[in-house]
Amino acid sequence: MASQQTAPAADTTARLPLFYRDPQPLSAELHADWRLKDGDASFAADAPYVPIVASEFASAARSYPIVFAAGDAQPIAILGLERRNLFLDDGRWASDHYVPAYVRRYPFGFIATTDPDGFRLAIDVGSERVGQSGTEGTPLFEDGKPSALTAQALEFCNAFGRDAAVTQLCSVALKEKDLLIDRRADATLPDGRTLGLDGFQIVDAQKLAALDDETVVAWHRSGLLALIHHHLASLDRFQSLLNRQALHVAADASADDKAARPKTKKASA
Repeated sequence: MASQQTAPAADTTARLPLFYRDPQPLSAELHADWRLKDGDASFAADAPYVPIVASEFASAARSYPIVFAAGDAQPIAILGLERRNLFLDDGRWASDHYVPAYVRRYPFGFIATTDPDGFRLAIDVGSERVGQSGTEGTPLFEDGKPSALTAQALEFCNAFGRDAAVTQLCSVALKEKDLLIDRRADATLPDGRTLGLDGFQIVDAQKLAALDDETVVAWHRSGLLALIHHHLASLDRFQSLLNRQALHVAADASADDKAARPKTKKASA
């Protein structure tokens, strides 16, 4: 009998951002001896989606369906139909697919503070890559100042934050024009299970076509129209995602079958 599994596409109102377990503001006094060790993307193994920003639409659309989270209309790239990232293999991201900036910036990020600018660079203390002692990895601070690694992380997070602000304005514009409609994706896997993905929205092509000329021209000049077209084109990636899911199901079944086979002893000479 087929089973029905339904998972939300995203929950962007979670208490902590996706991936982060214990983000703390970086401080030269508190983290003088801390280091960042080499690592992979295993932290994203159970993520069926990831937030993306406006500048990524063109690249992300070639690999993933881009949809909007219900509620705040945050753009997200769908990475799997279950609570599993189909683009990871032993912690390595599929080489022929774009790695979203949200993934690349981890374990760094910004955290709200009482500072004048409201934010400070933070690091997820819960990450296995963060070393609080020892000599393994790259220092976060050198001689009481941010290391080159930390300075680069700050620059990356600043750029991501600026792009996120632009992306939010795009989401607001789509909501103001009432262009987003609820959708769900349903699929039947080779093993007979049915999967359902909901909690997301897409742009209504009919409403888009009915926009007034003034808005169309303004959105064309601002780049929002191009983002919408990338989004709509990316929806074809749902079929690729289903195919990828089927391959993973088949691989898992094969591995389970091999594990269940009794081992035969070699005949003695």
